[in-house]
Amino acid sequence: MHGDPATIRRILTELGDTWAVVGLSSNQRRAAYGVATVLQRFGKRVVPVHPKAETVHGEPGYASLAAIPFPVDVVDVFVNSDAAGPIADEAVTIGAKAVWFQLGVIDEAAYERTRAAGLDMVMDRCPAIELNSPRYR
Repeated sequence: MHGDPATIRRILTELGDTWAVVGLSSNQRRAAYGVATVLQRFGKRVVPVHPKAETVHGEPGYASLAAIPFPVDVVDVFVNSDAAGPIADEAVTIGAKAVWFQLGVIDEAAYERTRAAGLDMVMDRCPAIELNSPRYR
C-alpha cells in the first residue's frame, strides 16, 4: 500500500515540520496553494519550490530542492507523474526524511527507489485531507 496509516501518521506527526512543496506558486487557484495553507495551519513550515522561486504564504521560494539552504523534512510533490521520479531522487539526495506524492501523482519505480533509500513515502494521497481526518489529530 502506498499510504498505510502508520506511515501517514509518522510523516504528519513525527518527522519534522519543514515541508518543501514542489509546484507551489502564488497561483491561488492551484491545489498546491490550498494544501500549503492547510499545512501552515497545522504548524508546518511550507517552502515553495517552483521555477519562478516566488514568495508564497510569506516564505521565500526556491527554484529546486537543491537550492534550499536548510534541512527539509518532507518533500510534497505537485507535478505530473512523469516528472515526479527525479524529484523523489533529489529528495533522497538532499537528505529529506519523507516524500509525499499528491493525489494522482503515481510513479511505482520512484516509490521503490525512495523506500529502498530509507525514506518514508506516501503516493496518491493528500496531506491536507489526512490532517483534517480525526485519525491523525
